[in-house]
Amino acid sequence: MAKKRPQTKKPQKAQIIDGEIPVVGAREPCPCNSGRRYKACHGRAAAQAVTELVHRPFEGLPGECDWVALRELVPAATVELTLKDGLPEGVPSVTLATVLPMAWPGLRREDGSVLIGLQNDTSSGDLSRDLADILTQALTTEPGNPIAARRTSGEGPRLQELLDPKGPFEPVVHEGFEFWVPDAENASTEVSASLERANAAAIPTVKLTGVDSAYWCETPEKNHLRWVMPHPEEKLLDALARLHAAGTSSLGENTRLVGSFRAHGLMVPVWDLPTGMSAADVEKPAAEFAERLATALADEAPLTGEERRARGGLTNRQVTLS
Repeated sequence: MAKKRPQTKKPQKAQIIDGEIPVVGAREPCPCNSGRRYKACHGRAAAQAVTELVHRPFEGLPGECDWVALRELVPAATVELTLKDGLPEGVPSVTLATVLPMAWPGLRREDGSVLIGLQNDTSSGDLSRDLADILTQALTTEPGNPIAARRTSGEGPRLQELLDPKGPFEPVVHEGFEFWVPDAENASTEVSASLERANAAAIPTVKLTGVDSAYWCETPEKNHLRWVMPHPEEKLLDALARLHAAGTSSLGENTRLVGSFRAHGLMVPVWDLPTGMSAADVEKPAAEFAERLATALADEAPLTGEERRARGGLTNRQVTLS
């Protein structure tokens, strides 16, 4: 008589408690009790959420173009943020900063105010979710402490859920990073050294007042204007090609449209400027260019051969930052 085979115990049905599954090692049993390894169960969705790239992380936020500029182009700047649900008790303000001392992701000052660093390495492909996680941590951290970097779960809120969609977004560009230390005399040795290094590396930058999201900067060899634009890339390339072919893409004598960056889903045209051309000098030419660009954007006619060649040249001089 044949022996009976022992019955294989069926894996228990996945049980989710309070809707949350803790993160564990990839080869460990999944905490949901499914009987599978974490990487083959809930870890699969978590990994996808962490690695999936969001091409326009700031889309839907007030000042999307300035978010991109402060993330990629501007050395020292701050913006006061408005939370959708108002400031919690004990938090007098929330400020976005390009960079914080010691490359901290965030900081809760002694007075309870919160600073969030924008130019930091992030753990996932969604910069908005990573920054929202830092903000959420900072709001509940004890005053006087920096925020530690951590891996986000991919299920937390995004900035679009935490910030007031009607709130202002008005960057203030600084010459240096003195905003780090309201009381410089009592700053730690590490923070003072970090401040000195950051100030030495900062490129002089000015935000133009007559057009949106355009930033003049000064370098030893020549000056530049870097202008983050909200228009769809293909449409903007067509418009720039029309102007370039017509000889009207410059910002005046000895200036030249040299190419563009692609950053966080938006295009950033870049002009070379003479060393002596200041931010004030470029205000009027930039405003005049904005009018020419608006006309070119509204032109629906097919590109001419010369315009197509100009477009190809602009495309070849495009660099992707993120």
